Amino acid sequence: MDLKGKQKRFLRSKANHMRPIFSVGKNGLDQTWLDEVKSAVDNRELIKINIQQTADVDVKDVKQFIEENSDIQIVQTIGKTLLLFKESCKESSRKLSVEVSDL
Repeated sequence: MDLKGKQKRFLRSKANHMRPIFSVGKNGLDQTWLDEVKSAVDNRELIKINIQQTADVDVKDVKQFIEENSDIQIVQTIGKTLLLFKESCKESSRKLSVEVSDL
């Protein structure tokens, strides 16, 4: 699903109260980390991740790594925080994606 502006605004409003559940640290980016992020996004559909100050990567690197190695969409980046969205594969977890597709 390719997100339109209205859909991105809706997702940003839903994520306003959320806290990051993943972070990128000194270990950097690897496939294991990405698999965990994919699993979390599949269960929740919308998550935030944070890049720690000690990380060897910056926001552009993380964004590029996620986009090239998965079908997760980056909704927004603010400072060192990224907002990720992907429609869940599980029917029972599809709450936000139904609302997003209706917009």
